[in-house]
Amino acid sequence: MGIQPGTYTMGPESGRLLIRTTRAGLGAKAGHDLTLEPTRWRGEATVADPAGSSVAVEVDVESIEVKEGTGGIKPLSDSDRRDIVRNLRDKVLNTREHPTITFRSSRVDGTAESFHVEGDLTLAGATRTVTVEGRVVEGRVRGSTTIVQSRWGIRPYSALFGTLRLSDEVGVEFDVGLTPDA
Repeated sequence: MGIQPGTYTMGPESGRLLIRTTRAGLGAKAGHDLTLEPTRWRGEATVADPAGSSVAVEVDVESIEVKEGTGGIKPLSDSDRRDIVRNLRDKVLNTREHPTITFRSSRVDGTAESFHVEGDLTLAGATRTVTVEGRVVEGRVRGSTTIVQSRWGIRPYSALFGTLRLSDEVGVEFDVGLTPDA
């Protein structure tokens, strides 16, 4: 079942936007693979024939929380979660200067079963083109993309003198229901 043509809003009340990181380096056993989730974000999608469709999303970086940490020698503590969020905001994404992450589509093609959205992602003050792969499943829109942090001038977080670091590639996944605009 596809989505009816129209304009729709989306946000945390209608679905999830997840960011997944993995570890690398000789000290990877000490770290955690993380699932992060912003609690404040909004978007608008216009659904028409594929070429007339568009999507725009804005994420409040300050709202990103650590939802899960897997792997590692010991479980993720509340202190670890606070440190991760602080490092993300202050060192990795510099939220004082760049408080939002935005995506604006420039091209949509495909079908409800398999579509591609190309657009501009602005992250930490730099804008680069990304392609999002998606599909409509049981009236929900699901999809993903991979972000290579270094393309945006972001140096992946590292600790323990660089022996523990995050992989340059970060996964972004979404699963949202579209709410028609009134």
